[in-house]
Amino acid sequence: SLDLKLGKKVNEGKTKEVYELPDIPGCVLMQSKDQITAGNAARKDRMEGKAAISNTTTSCVFQLLQEAGIKTAFVRKQSDTAFIAAHCEMIPIEWVCRRIATGSFLKRNPGVKEGYKFYPPKIEMFYKDDANNDPQWSEEQLIEAKFCFAGLTIGQTEVDIMARSTQAIFEILEKSWQPQNCTLVDLKIEFGVNILTKEIVLADVIDNDSWRLWPSGDRSQQKDKQSYRDLKEVTPEALQMVKRNFEWVAERVELLLKTKSQGRVVVLMGSPSDLSHCEKIKKACATFGIPCELRVTSAHKGPDETLRIKAEYEGDGIPTVFVAVAGRSNGLGPVMSGNTAYPVVNCPPLSADWGTQDVWSSLRLPSGLGCPTTLSPEGAAQFAAQIFGLNNHLVWAKLRSSMLNTWISLKQADKKLRECTL
Repeated sequence: SLDLKLGKKVNEGKTKEVYELPDIPGCVLMQSKDQITAGNAARKDRMEGKAAISNTTTSCVFQLLQEAGIKTAFVRKQSDTAFIAAHCEMIPIEWVCRRIATGSFLKRNPGVKEGYKFYPPKIEMFYKDDANNDPQWSEEQLIEAKFCFAGLTIGQTEVDIMARSTQAIFEILEKSWQPQNCTLVDLKIEFGVNILTKEIVLADVIDNDSWRLWPSGDRSQQKDKQSYRDLKEVTPEALQMVKRNFEWVAERVELLLKTKSQGRVVVLMGSPSDLSHCEKIKKACATFGIPCELRVTSAHKGPDETLRIKAEYEGDGIPTVFVAVAGRSNGLGPVMSGNTAYPVVNCPPLSADWGTQDVWSSLRLPSGLGCPTTLSPEGAAQFAAQIFGLNNHLVWAKLRSSMLNTWISLKQADKKLRECTL
């Protein structure tokens, strides 16, 4: 239903209002405004339709990140101008990630030329304080502030998690804009602590106010809020130009949720007795959004049928990674690798009695074959995902998010262990 019962106003910013939702405990409504500002609202104008444009942009971006595996406060788009989010206590820090030096960075770092590229991306943080123009902070200042939100004290672990997450989020969005020949120059985001789960999540909004976006990498074609900041005079005609830029982004941001690239994994098993092993590969492929088919064929007992199946998948033009699952003497992977230009990876199911001897048939290959071996079904799926991720930003986003979440889980486990020891 579009009609939600609104509770009290939790907060109001320059471009949005936040309301409690009595019928949805632990959630709030994020209502956008038709307002555009610059310089901590030193410049402020009404731009008809901006609320809907911003809401569309934020909803698509958060959906992309959430489907990739990034933890966010976003729940769902509620209307043209509002979305539902988990109620968070906001951490008053703006995290900025930069790939290209421009804007305020050049003023704070004289001598650096515009266009200087950062490898890896540069992370900065700014304390949200309008009266003092959001001063830049160091990690040490943030830790010494001893902030506590929703019962979570912000210490070294939490700062590290936010910094690492900022880089991952930037890289996912940067990769997602590349198929449209758009350069993500920099990005500003905020985190909050979910009042129910007590965990740090990406919160607030990510809209056209939050980044610099240069089509074809050309600053003169900028489509972000910088076109508003750069106005010498705000006229109705100038505001229409800015609005067209925002609409341009809102139209294309929906394409971030799609990809033209296709791909599939075909698992060839030498015997139906290997089905449970192959099902694990298929399940792992699903986590990356990669279709997976299972087939039974033996390169020893039916080489003609094996090559016929190979030709079937080569013939329809869909990029394919073959996974050979064969125990004992593995002829399946080497035969496939010697007869196709598509990638082949061995993933033999090892037995307790002969596993160490059997694996040599997968490792010791004739010359001219490129057929790696992994013993983990999940590893075989990840190998395929890394190949498809080169041309599919949605798969790449899932891989990047998985790396981040693994790192965070280790960081949190270390913190918990140290607390128990102390």
